[in-house]
Amino acid sequence: MTDSEIRDAILDGLARIAPEADLASLDPKANLRAALDLDSFDFLRFLIELGEATGVEVPEADYGCVTTLETMSEYITKAARGRGQRGRD
Repeated sequence: MTDSEIRDAILDGLARIAPEADLASLDPKANLRAALDLDSFDFLRFLIELGEATGVEVPEADYGCVTTLETMSEYITKAARGRGQRGRD
């Protein structure tokens, strides 16, 4: 997956979980749960959907590594590269 495909998958997943959110103005360094008022169940649903979309599962031990749009993009990119996929545009 390319970086833009990963970002699009993240934003699409967030839009399904928080349809009222203004994702265009979301700070890439903002905590997603706080910024979008996601409870733990919503965040888990989002991660499951994101895993299905990207093929990258985030284990519970790594939830702290994917708290922002920026860190989530980096995590998915690194994991996708580890599987031999292209990660840059």
